[in-house]
Amino acid sequence: MIIDGHAHLSQTSYGSLENYVAVLKESGIEGAVVSPGGMIDVRWMNNFVSGNGKAKPVARNNYVAAACRSRSRFWGIATVNPESPRACEELEEHLAAAFRGLVVSPIVHKFSFGDRCMDELAALCGDRQVPVVSHIGWRPGANTSDFVALARRHPRTNFILEHMGAPPADGEATGGAAELDNFFVDTSLGSYLHIRETLKRVGASKVIFGSEYPLSHPGVELKKILFLPLPEHERDKILGGNIRALLRLDTA
Repeated sequence: MIIDGHAHLSQTSYGSLENYVAVLKESGIEGAVVSPGGMIDVRWMNNFVSGNGKAKPVARNNYVAAACRSRSRFWGIATVNPESPRACEELEEHLAAAFRGLVVSPIVHKFSFGDRCMDELAALCGDRQVPVVSHIGWRPGANTSDFVALARRHPRTNFILEHMGAPPADGEATGGAAELDNFFVDTSLGSYLHIRETLKRVGASKVIFGSEYPLSHPGVELKKILFLPLPEHERDKILGGNIRALLRLDTA
């Protein structure tokens, strides 16, 4: 089964569950790992990368939870604000409600990966055997090296860095995946060359297929994986096997 390991759902004209189900069907993708979207308007993504956009800091985890209840092959990853005094409590509540991990957003919530709150959340995720997922924040304290350092401090916790790090080719992301057993990268928005070269260095077991819907189309992102010169058993790991293992989908 092909699983889109990175998508966002929101009650918007461009990121709704209904739209996503339709594009998955036309792409031939059967399962999805979804998290809250809509905190930033990805149609104007550069405004937020540059720090000029205004985010909506409240994550609609309830919308994702409802989507997962309605679709048997959808699995949710919850978003919390790491700087919230109740961040760990909120995460515990989401995990008890069948969410499969934590995704944080250093663009929306202005924390750093070196903050104490992130160490507390990472330790909790290690205890609960769920991954920490993030993109980078394009600022000091929230770059690839900072996320790698967080993973290094918490070897019992698995970490997934979205977009292969910082597009188009992030050598620090590849280095983190090569160095650390608990560090993985997802292919969403990654360049074909960077994905191919990363696979040469770290192998198929450290790379996860993702689309970054609604910013990209799952079928478009899937083509990059289908064109890779790989044996089918390695392609299967990227297209579903690795994320199944990280979220423990076969033991639930």
